[in-house]
Amino acid sequence: MTDSRKPHRANASGDWFVDTECIDCGASCNVAPGLIVRSGGQSVFARQPATPEEETAAWRAALVCPTASVRRRSKRKRPGGLYPHELGAGVYRCGYNSRDSFGAHSYFVVRDSGNFLIDSPRYTRTLVDFFEEAGGITDVLLTHRDDIAAADRYAAKFSARVWIHEHDAEAAPFATDLLRGTEPIELYSAILAIPTPGHTRGSVCYLLDSEYLFTGDSLAWSFERNRLHAHRDYCWYSWAAQTRSLARLATFDFAYVLAGHGGSQRLDVATIKAQLRAIARKRRKR
Repeated sequence: MTDSRKPHRANASGDWFVDTECIDCGASCNVAPGLIVRSGGQSVFARQPATPEEETAAWRAALVCPTASVRRRSKRKRPGGLYPHELGAGVYRCGYNSRDSFGAHSYFVVRDSGNFLIDSPRYTRTLVDFFEEAGGITDVLLTHRDDIAAADRYAAKFSARVWIHEHDAEAAPFATDLLRGTEPIELYSAILAIPTPGHTRGSVCYLLDSEYLFTGDSLAWSFERNRLHAHRDYCWYSWAAQTRSLARLATFDFAYVLAGHGGSQRLDVATIKAQLRAIARKRRKR
């Protein structure tokens, strides 16, 4: 192990650790909450896995980490079937997060009418094989300019349409379809594009089946605070616009918040609406 790959000293003693190459993207914390936490400017193991479920979470954290910083001292064989990880019926977290998008999560949706890739992981044979077996990718839906990663390669491989808002389009010159304006746009009967300017001017959330909301970097779940939240410190366009966008999201029904950066969670619809309205009220007062 080289000096740059040393375990961070804040790791709990044991087999699993996060090394000092961690870029503090938070991806591993999102898939192993409570097991991996942020400390000293990076992620670390707060404790060692104590159950089979936690051991699986640690393995998933290792595969989601964009710098391969989640590691173990032993040479145990990695189990199969970790990613894509099914979160709901036909809805998967891809894993294999890309450093090019600062470790953002991406998602894959399987539908009889065509399969969607929401944002992009890094390009891997494991995912290509999975996507091929599932019937390919018909559409790549980009939430904003930051989380594009290998979207161009997946689109080319599967001859997929690529959607992005016109205000972020310069980041994806390979896009085939531009979303315009601020009104919701029905892409297909199953999915609605909801422009949510704020984090970037061209940020978009995608609502699937009035149940799953793919939020990019506009909204996430905080495991530490046990509630929905939005990052003012990482708002690149307009916080006032993002506050309006969050209030607008409260007019839609959905049960899953599936974030690019930050945690994802399933909640009842009324709780989501109440928390979104509370965020918007609080932010407007600042």
